[in-house]
Amino acid sequence: MRKLALALVVLASGAAAQDRPVVATVSYPLAYFAERLGGDAIEVMFNVPEGQDPAFWRPGLVQISEIQSADLIALNGAGFAEWVTKVSLPRSRLVDTSDGFSDGYIQTESITHSHGADGEHSHTGTASYTWLDFGQAAEQAASLAEAMERRLPGLGRIEDRLSDLISDLKSLDREAAEIGEALSGRAILATHPRYQYFARAYGLEIEALDWEAGAMPSEAQWNDLAALAKATDASLLIWEAAPPGQAVTRAEEIGLTSVVFPPLAHSAAEGNFLSIMSTTLEDLSRSDSGR
Repeated sequence: MRKLALALVVLASGAAAQDRPVVATVSYPLAYFAERLGGDAIEVMFNVPEGQDPAFWRPGLVQISEIQSADLIALNGAGFAEWVTKVSLPRSRLVDTSDGFSDGYIQTESITHSHGADGEHSHTGTASYTWLDFGQAAEQAASLAEAMERRLPGLGRIEDRLSDLISDLKSLDREAAEIGEALSGRAILATHPRYQYFARAYGLEIEALDWEAGAMPSEAQWNDLAALAKATDASLLIWEAAPPGQAVTRAEEIGLTSVVFPPLAHSAAEGNFLSIMSTTLEDLSRSDSGR
């Protein structure tokens, strides 16, 4: 009898898990927002493999079918996740979380290159890392919450969870604004063109290189960096991903302080969106105090 009762509990819990509505997302920030908003009442689907760039990843037929079957599909907008324009997705279950500020998208220059498992791609048309303006991130969270309340009525009201999430994002926004004031007029270099919205929101001048994330730069790239640092009088270098230790030393020899700023299109091995962004902002703040 005890074994039967235990089996019934397991079956019931499994059925309950299957009954949870599914929210599919195209980026880690949206997955994080959905988890904060829905908690255990929803299943969040973010199925981009580790090591793949969600902006350029192309899902297979099975993954597309899973996404099409989700109760809500959260898009980033601004051209992020190019595959969504090439497949049929149910319009009634789509939410473009950045549609409310689409008139403020930043247009970018065309840079075609290839790195990692993502193959050749180009940074062209529209800057898509919208959430690095934390005010815009709060708007995206609010848009997602509204869609969840509309499409997933069984969740009940999520106003309190949305309020807590927006409070956290606004806190990041205020901290970033203070850093922007402290770094105002200081030339900043970045290893990849990810930070357009961050720069615009917080009044920074960030000139981007086009380096492989986490890799040791070539000698030619070091020479280009040295020339650019001299031309701009830059003293701060933002890395998209943690570089080899000798790369940090080499940058210091050029006169550049290194700060790792993960844009978090994909999840990190440790921490979450809020904790990682908080740590990054602290590192940026220390880079200014150490001048």
